[in-house]
Amino acid sequence: MSNTYQIYLISDSTGETLDRIFLALKAQFNNIEYRVHSYSFTRTQNQISKILENAKKNTNSIILYTIVDNNLAKFLANQSEDKGLPCFGVLGNLILSFSKLLNQKASHEPSGQHVLNEEYYQRIEAIQFTMSHDDGNLVNEVGKSDIILLGVSRTSKTPTSIYLANKGYKTSNIPLVNENSIPKILKDNPKLSCVIGLNTEAERLVDIRKNRMNSLKETDNKKYTNLDNIQKEIDEAKKTFKKYGWPSIDVTRKSVEETAASIIKIYEIYSQNNA
Repeated sequence: MSNTYQIYLISDSTGETLDRIFLALKAQFNNIEYRVHSYSFTRTQNQISKILENAKKNTNSIILYTIVDNNLAKFLANQSEDKGLPCFGVLGNLILSFSKLLNQKASHEPSGQHVLNEEYYQRIEAIQFTMSHDDGNLVNEVGKSDIILLGVSRTSKTPTSIYLANKGYKTSNIPLVNENSIPKILKDNPKLSCVIGLNTEAERLVDIRKNRMNSLKETDNKKYTNLDNIQKEIDEAKKTFKKYGWPSIDVTRKSVEETAASIIKIYEIYSQNNA
């Protein structure tokens, strides 16, 4: 246990930003044992003192924090130094650098990213839209979508759509069984919206579908997991994407975040060309 690092994540807000930063940070170091202690909505010196007292009792404690109040951040840094605790502010220098670059004082308001502004309501609207237009629902409204995802079953259409919705993009996703499953409005006007195809390697899709069937305790639909049939589905999907001039993305070795990033780039190009 003495070789385990005690990571203290201290935030004056929800801690979501700090969690994501630490997730990216720890991915850079292998074979490290750690235990995370998360403290959100930390906004008083008394709270900080209690956290640091706890951290001091453990060996290998490391402090990471996102606190936008300068006085409170300095208090945390000074107290950590006095106790001999390594302490790293994640946003402090970045906010200061941006303040100088923009020639504007930062608000230093905790939870500033969660202010209920127009962008927030647009994101909520996008999430509601996307949930209502999942898996081929309400295809008569696809023209209202920012992005339309097409793909054979189990190509991560739904999780990718939800991720995009959280970024503020109204997203519809449509299962591509065959060309007849494409709404007529899209066939007649392929550039009606930003349509993007998702495909993957057949072997990988076999494994994903088998796992899906096992989780549902279904064993009858052999065609759904047959390699030859899946390869035909994928080949037909590629022909369809090419026929209508829709860009496609191979999601085989991509995370949802990576796929979404590629989609957003395509959407930006589409928007510029159709401005």
